[in-house]
Amino acid sequence: MRISMVSEHASPLAALGEVDAGGQNLHVAELSAALSARGHQVTVYTRRDDPGLPEEVSCADGYRVVHVPAGPPERIPKDELLPYMGEFADFLRARWTRERPDLAHAHFWMSGLAATLAARELDVPVVQTFHALGVVKQRHQGAADTSPPERVKLERLIGRRAARVAATCTDEVFEIARMGVPRARIGVVPCGVDLSRFAPDGPRAAKGARHRVVTVGRLVPRKGFDLAIEALRKLPQTELVIAGGPQGGRLARDGEARRLRALAERLGVGDRVLLPGQVRRADMPALLRSADVVACTPWYEPFGIVPLEAMACGVPVVAAAVGGLPDTVVDGVTGTLVPPRQPDALAEAIRHLLRNPVTADGYGIAGRDRAQARYSWDRIAYDTLRLYRRAVPTPEPAGATRKAAE
Repeated sequence: MRISMVSEHASPLAALGEVDAGGQNLHVAELSAALSARGHQVTVYTRRDDPGLPEEVSCADGYRVVHVPAGPPERIPKDELLPYMGEFADFLRARWTRERPDLAHAHFWMSGLAATLAARELDVPVVQTFHALGVVKQRHQGAADTSPPERVKLERLIGRRAARVAATCTDEVFEIARMGVPRARIGVVPCGVDLSRFAPDGPRAAKGARHRVVTVGRLVPRKGFDLAIEALRKLPQTELVIAGGPQGGRLARDGEARRLRALAERLGVGDRVLLPGQVRRADMPALLRSADVVACTPWYEPFGIVPLEAMACGVPVVAAAVGGLPDTVVDGVTGTLVPPRQPDALAEAIRHLLRNPVTADGYGIAGRDRAQARYSWDRIAYDTLRLYRRAVPTPEPAGATRKAAE
């Protein structure tokens, strides 16, 4: 099958952990690699955000990345990219006219807009993965939401026109159905995890005598790292590692990093909060293995890759019961779910695991088993292909139309 992945702001080649570079980038990269390994031809279309980027890159994992000229070749916040989606669609239309794919898979709503516009005249079926929904973001961020005002209306239009919609979790299925997308056209396809990289055995990052809680993600307020810092007040002899954000001197100038450091100092735990900045992908398993507990404390989370990677490493997870996290973390089996935005409940759940290593070990073993059974990228590729086959029209056998007429 010839598959066009459209990921307008999230390049599979980007470094993870900085603003606008996170779970979607990883999902597109790993899914493209898994589909390529099954013999499919995958091309990823992403916006050129640097004039030095080549037009096309052939990746070692078997897929191609095409850098689309849409807007100025510089980094632009994703919420400001809507004016350039017409150019993006024009490029796709021209490319697909010469090299028609069997299917386009759009990631994020603006990718869906570009893919829908390009595919309309070419009869290319579009599968849509939103990764996050505007109506949910509005609900949780209110006036702080920087999305274009047209987002919610356009998401409804994109969802209704898509041949199939891939929700990343059960919670998202209900949100998409409320947008008017028929339930029969929605399937759940979660993110996956690289089980060979994220595994219990392997090096561990150096640590001292203290217990260690690790949390990972882009340095943005909705990730709730401030809640983990507040919980640390009730966790003596415990350090908190917040991994993510820019590197080096840029981390010192990052507004969210400065806010978190100031909060830690004000609460008297500044000496126990570590912000290493962006952690290389190759070093992430060692960091997770060094944790006694991995904490995930977002206000909302469409899916959440970090708890899945922690489970694959055999580390117990404490997570806020929001979005896709209840799908991933089985409460009382692979970790503990806590109410969102409640640092006291978070502290109590972590303290229980630190004081009960047998329970923590049991969660770690069960977490690894669950990751292997449900979240390998080969399994995710299989689930994705099932959705693709429902989206691609099946040609009628030769003579079927004539026989039906008779």
